[in-house]
Amino acid sequence: MKMPLNLARYLPIAERILVRGRLPALLLAVARKGARKNRRGGGLTGDLRLLQALALAYWRGEYRAVSRQALLASVAALVYFLSPLDLVPDFLVGVGLLDDFAVLAWVTRTWSKELDAFRLWREAQSPARQAELERLPSPEEVRREK
Repeated sequence: MKMPLNLARYLPIAERILVRGRLPALLLAVARKGARKNRRGGGLTGDLRLLQALALAYWRGEYRAVSRQALLASVAALVYFLSPLDLVPDFLVGVGLLDDFAVLAWVTRTWSKELDAFRLWREAQSPARQAELERLPSPEEVRREK
């Protein structure tokens, strides 16, 4: 299946985020938006949580067994989720997040083998280790990356 055009334009942004060390700030912003959407009943999908966990593990250097293309697509999907003015603007109540979830579903379906491998690796970690891996960066860590 072809990459959605609306996602393709976010790949260069994802590349810049990775190259410039801005991944921690992106992850914090995604977590904030996700928390707001949960309070409003939007519900964070497992797909979004999985992509966040992969990006966190990659940033911390804990998990590097992911291709550059899969990582870029995952980060681009997170950027897309953050963008309020994507294909269907988020402020349209009831439908604004549909395109976001469609992009997340496309990424998880396209890169399912790599994401399944990450999921297995994560599940093999102790509960304490899993909690540490999914801990969001602190504000100090974000400032250090800038």
